[in-house]
Parts: sequence; structure tokens; C-alpha cells
Amino acid sequence: MTSPSGTSPSDEILDIVDENDEVVGQAPRGEVYARGLRHRCAFIRVRDARGRTFVHRRTATKLVFPSLYDMFVGGVVGAGESYDAAALREAEEELGVSGLPQPVPLFKFLYEGEGLHGGPAPTWWSHVYEVRCELPVDPQVEEVAWHAFLTDEELTRRLGEGPDAWEWVPDGRAAYELLVRG
Repeated sequence: MTSPSGTSPSDEILDIVDENDEVVGQAPRGEVYARGLRHRCAFIRVRDARGRTFVHRRTATKLVFPSLYDMFVGGVVGAGESYDAAALREAEEELGVSGLPQPVPLFKFLYEGEGLHGGPAPTWWSHVYEVRCELPVDPQVEEVAWHAFLTDEELTRRLGEGPDAWEWVPDGRAAYELLVRG
């Protein structure tokens, strides 16, 4: 997938941050992922008018966690971009809507995961938001292979063990566990 400017997502410039979420440099996304450099992400929990959570399966072409399920929309925060701006931009892009209210910030945490494809362990500051979407969604086909709004009970069943369980993105699952713990 290419961005509107014609560049590849791996060429997008990201801020590199330290353990205190202070900017210490910049690098292209591809380099950030390859070297495991700490950066910023925004995760947005989307609920519809009935309180159900938007869940989707990522496309097989995603750079990180392809073909896995996620209960958040979102993505990386661009260089010089605020978490709040990225949250609104990412939510509208991934849902295929415009005119969403500004997502409400809930909490921030440092995600430290396992290495991707044998590479260094990824780490990113993750700001978690929530937004209500009463608009009809039309998710980006480059980002979303499947989607639905699930009740809390349906989501819990899919997060569990056994034949109904799905394979979830580890960073989204970590954010969700922190969210439900309160």
C-alpha cells in the first residue's frame, strides 16, 4: 500500500522516543521496525451506539502482526504529530468515516513485545483512546480484511481458549487487558 503522497508506509518518518516518551530522533518506519527502535502508537477502542466494540482482522500485507485480530484501530504516530491528532486520523482512516468526535484518552503504557520475524524486540509507547462511532463504517481494504461490532460477551469468548478463540495482536491484547482491569 502507498500513502496519498505516493510513498510506502515503510518510508514514513517516525519520532524515536526514550523510556520517558521524549523525542530523541527520527527514522523511517521500516528502519524503526528493523532495529526495534522505540516509537509512538495510538490505539482507539471504537464502540457503536449499542456499546459493541469494533473488531477486525488485519490484512496479510500489514508490516506488523499480519492477519491477526484486533479490538482497536490505530497505528503509529507520525513525526511531529500529537497522540490526539494521530488517534483521530487513524480512527477515521481505518473506519473509512469522517466527522468522528475526538477520541477520549484513557491511559498510556509502554509495550515491550517479542521480536518480529527474528528481529529485535519491538517497543512503543501506546496511548489508548475510546470513541463512539454512530456512522456507517467502510474500513480501508488495505488495512482491514474482516470486521464486525461484537458485544462484550462475544469479545470475551473470542479472547478465551478453545475452538472459539482467535489469534489476537499481542499489543492490542495487552492494551485490552489493562483497559478491562481499570
